[in-house]
Amino acid sequence: MAQLSGQPIFILKEGTSRTRGKSAQQNNIMAGIVISDAVKSTLGPRGMDKMLVDSLGDVTITNDGASILKEIDVQHPAAKMLVEVAKSQDQETGDGTTTSVVIAGELLKRAQDLLEMKIHPTILVGGYHKAAEEATKILNSISVSMEGMDKKVLTGIAETSMNSKSVVGAKEHFAKIAVKSVLQIAQKTDGSTKADIDMIEIIKKQGKSLTETELVTGMVIDKEIVHASMPRKVEGAKIALVNTAIEIEKTEFDAEIKIDSPEQIQAFLNEEERMLRSMTDKIIASGANVLICQKGIDDVAQHYLAKEGIMAIRRAKKSTLEKLGKATGAKSATSLDELDASYLGTAGIVEEVRIGDDKLVYVRDCKDPKAVSIVIRGGTEHVVDEADRALHDALCVVRNVVEDGTYVAGGGSVEAEMAKRLEAFANKVGGREQLAIEAFAEALRVVPKTLAENGGHDPIDIIADLNKDHSTATGLWFGVDVAKGKTSDMMKAGVIEPARVKSQAIRSAAEAAQMILRIDDVIAARASAGPPPGAGGGMGGMGGMGGMGGMPGMM
Repeated sequence: MAQLSGQPIFILKEGTSRTRGKSAQQNNIMAGIVISDAVKSTLGPRGMDKMLVDSLGDVTITNDGASILKEIDVQHPAAKMLVEVAKSQDQETGDGTTTSVVIAGELLKRAQDLLEMKIHPTILVGGYHKAAEEATKILNSISVSMEGMDKKVLTGIAETSMNSKSVVGAKEHFAKIAVKSVLQIAQKTDGSTKADIDMIEIIKKQGKSLTETELVTGMVIDKEIVHASMPRKVEGAKIALVNTAIEIEKTEFDAEIKIDSPEQIQAFLNEEERMLRSMTDKIIASGANVLICQKGIDDVAQHYLAKEGIMAIRRAKKSTLEKLGKATGAKSATSLDELDASYLGTAGIVEEVRIGDDKLVYVRDCKDPKAVSIVIRGGTEHVVDEADRALHDALCVVRNVVEDGTYVAGGGSVEAEMAKRLEAFANKVGGREQLAIEAFAEALRVVPKTLAENGGHDPIDIIADLNKDHSTATGLWFGVDVAKGKTSDMMKAGVIEPARVKSQAIRSAAEAAQMILRIDDVIAARASAGPPPGAGGGMGGMGGMGGMGGMPGMM
């Protein structure tokens, strides 16, 4: 609202709230810090879990930063930005979500102190930008290149990513599965290696224990065999993939068929049967003994296929057919006319397996499958879900290193080294930006500090030791040993992480902090009011019952 010669002029819609200047900045910074504090305690091997209960009462127990922030219904616009950081970190690298949010929160905390010293936000943003660029350069210069496909390194990387998850008891088993499956699906193209982890089908079934989780070199289809008299196990399988319906198409619109005599009904039925028979004949002629169909299979067709000893599955997902093609070498046929022996894929064994109340079809022992399946087992639903999240992170970090071939040590060692070198860089820059770069360096130390805190150790002593270690020539990879409560060489301890995860975490945290610091005015439209109580028919009138809590004697 503005005043013009005593006359009020309304510019914004009535009910719009507006905060600006210092208070808008403070609000946004506080919101960011609160979000980062929410996930801080989950960082590292000694991190705690969060129990999240959604509006329907469903429970999720996890310490995966991305999952926590996805489940929390965040309202504050600045806090939403940090949720975005976690989301992009998860999409890009699959791990390091908690790290990126914690660093972003710490950058905002340090910025708060500098704003109090009357340093302009633009100078801060510029300093943070330079620091992030320099940090990425430092990271690239210290990262180690992997020689070939070093399984030992890859297993260490998978184990490190699962150290902080609740599946830590079975981490060796899970790490082996993650490494094996990613190496199986990795493909070399134009001199670079690509691994598409969408080609790893993950199926969750509760029951048994985490160590019963298995990798299938082929596909697991979450469907059962359609007909009781079909074989339950086929060895030396020749697999046909069909994405057309094996049934007679019904007319789209109402159609009348005039029939004068019973013979005509019989002729009509005979013709239907003959058409289905000719469809199944085409499948039999191709030499297939396993049929996987994306659409439906008519009962009569099922009967004919069963008589020929062909195992059939219907209504498989399109993505399943795609992966089956990659795993078995089969081509998907869009019509039965084109199906012949060249379309078929092969597998050692196709069998139906019962797990709990469900039946699954396993396509095993494929020759060189470019798609594989992992069946996760675990005692309860929550354990299986958390194992799935842990495995996702492990698969992603292994993929990152297989594709990039670079890794660094974990345990806060990289952050400590970058902080040391950034401080030296800040002195070269000088001016007020120097303060922002120093603040950035100090913010990076939040990672080892939080690891120490979550491990129940004194962060001040550990940070002092780390600084001492990193000032020596041999102390590059010294980080926090959470179990012993002191610093040690993380590279020797086998605590290693992909360089990609670290650089993405620093970049996305810096960008989010810069964006929040640039805002000096928040104009929020009023939330639209819901319908008045009792307006919506039916139970609306019950709104009045709320007042009863206040009556004496009713509590």
